[in-house]
Amino acid sequence: MNQVIETILQHRSIRKFEARALSDEQIRTIVECAQAASTSSFMQAYSIIGVKNKEVKRKLAELAGNQSYVENNGHFFIFCADLYRHEMIGEMEKVDLSATLESTEKFMVALIDTALAAQNAVIAAESMGLGVCYIGGLRNNLPEVCELLKVPKRVIPLFGIAVGYPAQNPDKKPRLPFHHVYHEETYQQDRSKLEEQLKQYNETISSYYEKRTNGERHDTWTGQMANMLSKQVRMYMKEFVEGKGFNLK
Repeated sequence: MNQVIETILQHRSIRKFEARALSDEQIRTIVECAQAASTSSFMQAYSIIGVKNKEVKRKLAELAGNQSYVENNGHFFIFCADLYRHEMIGEMEKVDLSATLESTEKFMVALIDTALAAQNAVIAAESMGLGVCYIGGLRNNLPEVCELLKVPKRVIPLFGIAVGYPAQNPDKKPRLPFHHVYHEETYQQDRSKLEEQLKQYNETISSYYEKRTNGERHDTWTGQMANMLSKQVRMYMKEFVEGKGFNLK
């Protein structure tokens, strides 16, 4: 096992950081590593907004559900699906690209490109001894986030990543069993086997929470997911995405 694999396997979310800003060199390295990620047809359909301003981070923390680590970190990166520059390309080359840019396929390309770049950034940051936490809470209030960041049409902030020097060392959260996630040749649909794997995973997760909270929590994963998925949240998203010029065809 090499150092890269060890870094990946030791990932955990950090939600408390030292009061130390990242250097410009660290920021540049993280962004350049993000740019090195694979990209569909060389589209590079994403942009990254870095936020240093304390007041802007405070406002973003509020919009993301009052998550303190959005405000208090070494640097805050916002990863955006971005087809704005591709619209500019159409204007530069005098070609109408609107039908393609508004397709579901190119919406998916932008989402995938952004996620690939972000994960490269996370691995780079963690390899430098930094901690990270993905922030999907920005999608709670995307119109306000876009206004705050002056985001144009055909750009959608998908999530943030808080990065900094860790001020905590939480236990690694257990993932689903290998054989529940990995299927060979075809998707395995033996429901009795899948259910048994989920029950075993529930025991693992329940023990994890019990240890982490000194017995105050005994959550199972299936119970946690059922509770979360039974609540309708961010139901404005389809209209918002279409209003940004994505996923119209």
